[in-house]
Formats: sequence, C-alpha cells, structure tokens
Amino acid sequence: MSVLIKNGRIVTAAADYIADIFIEGETISTIGKDLKVSADKTIDAGGKLVFPGGIDPHTHLDLPFMGTYSSDNFETGTRAALFGGTTSVIDFVIQSQGKPMQAAVEEWHKKADGNAFGDYGFHIAVTDFNPDSCAEIKDLIEYGITSFKVFMAYKGALMIDDEQMIGIMNEVRKHNGLVSVHATNGDMIDFLVKKHRAEGKLEPLYHYLSQPEITEIEASGRFIDIANYTGVACLIVHMASGGALDKVREATKRNQRIFVETCPQYLLLDASVYEKENFEAAKWVMSPPIREKKDQATLWAGLNQGLVNFVGTDHCPFFMKQKRMGEKDFTKIPNGAPGIEHRIELLYSEGVRKGRISLNKFVEITSTNAAKVFGMFPRKGCIAIGADADLIIFDPDEKHTISAKTHHHNCDYSSYEGWQVTGKCKTVLMRGQVAIENDEIKIDKGYGQFVKRGPSSLVI
Repeated sequence: MSVLIKNGRIVTAAADYIADIFIEGETISTIGKDLKVSADKTIDAGGKLVFPGGIDPHTHLDLPFMGTYSSDNFETGTRAALFGGTTSVIDFVIQSQGKPMQAAVEEWHKKADGNAFGDYGFHIAVTDFNPDSCAEIKDLIEYGITSFKVFMAYKGALMIDDEQMIGIMNEVRKHNGLVSVHATNGDMIDFLVKKHRAEGKLEPLYHYLSQPEITEIEASGRFIDIANYTGVACLIVHMASGGALDKVREATKRNQRIFVETCPQYLLLDASVYEKENFEAAKWVMSPPIREKKDQATLWAGLNQGLVNFVGTDHCPFFMKQKRMGEKDFTKIPNGAPGIEHRIELLYSEGVRKGRISLNKFVEITSTNAAKVFGMFPRKGCIAIGADADLIIFDPDEKHTISAKTHHHNCDYSSYEGWQVTGKCKTVLMRGQVAIENDEIKIDKGYGQFVKRGPSSLVI
C-alpha cells in the first residue's frame, strides 16, 4: 500500500514548510516538492497542517483500581485516541503485591495484544520492590520497557517508601532506564483524609482539600533530591502546581535534569470544578487534583521555558455509576477522568490559537519530546524518511464542540462538556494506513502493535 499526501503544510518540532509526503508500506519513503510518484491513494492536504502522530505517554486502560476497572480498555481507548490524532500510547502496567513484575507485563499484553487500534508501549509501576523484583529490571529494560514508576501516595496500596525508591533508582540507573513518580506526600494526604472524615466532611470537595499544593511541592522536592543523589534519569508525571515546578527550577541551578509532564486538565481547568453541586464535582476527582488559575499560568510558562517537556492525559475514565461508589464518602470515588481523545485539539485551540505556544512547540509537547524521552525516536514523533507513517492531517480552522454525546471515550461524561474548540483532526494515518477518515475508523481492531522502546535519547 502506498499513499501520497500532497500540498500539506508540514509542521514538526523544528520545521514548518509545504511539501508532499510519499509513504510506502508502513514508513515514510520520500518528502519533497511536487513529487512525481504513483500511489495507491492520494490525499490532497492543501490548506491543512500535517503533524506527526500524537504520543500520549500516560494512560490507564482497563486498570483495576479502587474496587472497579477504568471504563476504557485497549480497544475503546486507542480507538478514541486515533479520532483525536494520538497514534501511540504508553500505558502503565501495575505490579501486584507479592507477584513479579513480569507477571503484570504478561497480564497487560493479554489486555492489549489483538485489541488495540493504535500502537502501544508499557511503563511499569513498581509497588513491591524486593531482591526478586530488583533482579527483573535489567531484563525488562532489554525487553523494551525502559521506564519505571514509583508512587509516593495511595498509602496502603501503591505507595512505596524512600528506601525502596532509592533501591529502584540505583538499579534502573545501572541499565540506563528512567524512573518516574507520582509525587504527592501520601502520609500528609492520609492525615488530612482522616481529619476530614472524622469531621463528617465527605463531599468531593474534600478530595481536593485533602491534597493541598504543599503535598505536591514536598514530594516533588524529595523525589528530585533522591534522584540527584542516585544519579538516575527522572520524570515527574502529571505535574499540577506551580510550587512543584519551582522545585524543578531550583534543581537546574545545580545542573540537574528533570523531565516533567503535565496534563490538559491542569492547563485549562481550575479548582472551581470542585464547587459544583449534586455530586457533579466527582467528575474531576483525580490525583493530584486540579489546582488554581495561578498554577495554569506557571505550567504554560514552564512549557515555553522547556521546564515542562510534554503533555500526557493520565486518561483513566469511569462511568458516573462507578464514581457514585463514593457518593457518601469522597475516599471511595475512583480517581480519574477521560481525556485521551481531546488532548491534541485542545492544546492547538487553547495553546496555539490563543498565542500561548508556537506551532513547533505544540508538536514538541504532543509528540516529539515524548518519543525522545521514552526511547521511541526517530521511529515515532517526527516526519522524516524512514519514520513510521503516523500522521495527522489537521484543519486549523474547523470549529466544533466537545461533548459526551459525540466523543468516542467509553464514558458517559466529558471533562470538557460544551467546550468550543477551533481545529480538528480530519485524517489520521497509522503506520501508513488511513486510520481515521470522514469521522470513521478505517482500520481493524488489533492493528496496533507493541512498541519496544530503547533508552531515552535526551539523557546524557
């Protein structure tokens, strides 16, 4: 199968020009002006932008959590992702207490293999670090899982202590891997949760009030200091607060490199969502919680300063009937929200169109930097000869409205219901195949493949 994309305005993290793209099989074969080639399919991209396929490096598909499962699995989640221009995801494998990490990887392969529409990789969350799991790290990195997550919160479930974190960092560093973190202070949160429950304060608002900014600031600083001590390449995921980003700024003064991810909800929403009545605030119960307008401004600035490297979603949706498990106690509300489909269009509309970021920065934070940080570049995250033909043909002027009535998430609400957006993914190619066209899926379930990742190309 060959495809010729003509007359598109090609935008990468470093370039912006009009040219044709010729695709043979799964990869880009030629890029040039007025290509004279014969193709099985020709797409006229005149007046459109052409971006590399989006990479969402933070998803939780079919995740067992808080007595239920996230409502998007690899079939529905990667399908929704493609409609929004995201051609690859990296999902979090969660180690079970008392079991090897390899068993969790096998479980996640059963969820994903033969079901995913888009390509996928895995991180692994280490919840039970011991000599046996330590010995697994080298083999997992050679297998292509090069990033390991630790939780400093969810006490009694996912949280590990600092001694375990040091052990993980030391072992991962030996094999050129990366350690990421959910950076909030679990002990402080646990104290505040107990306090609020004892006072009979059980509404969703108290989820937010149990995780004040200081819980994120303290944990981020501690993680950064321990990572500096061990010398490991490190990443803070889903950063929500300006105070936490200040800890990163301080660390640059000693020449430390910390990768940082934020999410659309932290760039675009504020804590007023927790004041909504009739349990509607539960839609935005996530950890860390959505913070203040001041934090939005700091995170946008961080993107432009290069302190925040990319934007993932932390996509972890639940139906409202699942959220209602915590109707009488906020601690029982499953944490998470949908977002995988709307990341690219929201960041274009609210970022590029409103002058907050440039077009090149947009590509950098939605695709290229994630590919580099997580060892997928130059196969993914760029438009170049030999790269996978994962491409978005994007109409920069088409207006539409985000709604649960029209989204493809397997979820009965939208975090951005009624949001007016300018810019739409019109055609999406996935390894050379037209995956989305005319608002229809054109590839079959199971087309997505596991992506074996290498070491980060940004770590020296």
